[in-house]
Amino acid sequence: MAKRRNNRLSGEMKKVISEIVRTDVKDPRISELMSVTDVQVTEDLKFAKIYISDYNDVDQTLIALQSAKGFIRREIGKKIKMRIIPELIFIKDDSIEKAMYMSSLIDKIIEEENSRKVDNEDNESDDE
Repeated sequence: MAKRRNNRLSGEMKKVISEIVRTDVKDPRISELMSVTDVQVTEDLKFAKIYISDYNDVDQTLIALQSAKGFIRREIGKKIKMRIIPELIFIKDDSIEKAMYMSSLIDKIIEEENSRKVDNEDNESDDE
């Protein structure tokens, strides 16, 4: 039961934080391409890890969010009924970068396999 509540709260916080950052936080370091990719709230509800992805400068975005952390917590308290508002921890989500890296590795392997096939076919035709 607590896990389901925790998952529901994480999803709700993800929506609320995205909305707050998009509409209420006025910081030029936060680009419009920034997104909240995931929120994980601890079981005791004391901490919330907020994973951030940004196609521009994610480090500047994290600095800006860190400086607006108190404001964001206050706004969360206004929008979600909670006894305790979790301490916000902003983390760079590098899953997109990892996925792109994995995709490039797969492409490289496919390219190598195709070149081996071509080499083998050339060798077979030379033998005839």
